[in-house]
Amino acid sequence: MEESNVPLFRQIATLIEDSIVEGSLTAFQRAPSTNELAAFHNINPATARKGLALLVSAGVLIKKPGIGMFVTAQAAHLIIERRRAEFAAVFLAPLVDEAIKLGLNRSGVHELFDQVAESRGLYQ
Repeated sequence: MEESNVPLFRQIATLIEDSIVEGSLTAFQRAPSTNELAAFHNINPATARKGLALLVSAGVLIKKPGIGMFVTAQAAHLIIERRRAEFAAVFLAPLVDEAIKLGLNRSGVHELFDQVAESRGLYQ
């Protein structure tokens, strides 16, 4: 788990969401269990359970009693739509605020964006 101000249960939920969006955990596939998550991340099972519960309440996972948690058919779509809606507030607003503090103008921000994007393979 990463060190951050984000509660562990939210980090667990995000890790599972990332697996779904990246395609390593697909629709109808069984998600890791509470005990598997707790053992792998060396956390309390109650913390893992709380992370899974977030995903159930968001419609990302469905609980099948006695069998486990499974990825819903619409999980990837739900995650991507929520993340797109949050993108400007979570990432762009702080970027613009910092650019202003540093005295960067629009073209300076665009140039930096292009450099970073190219270094990460976005413009191949």
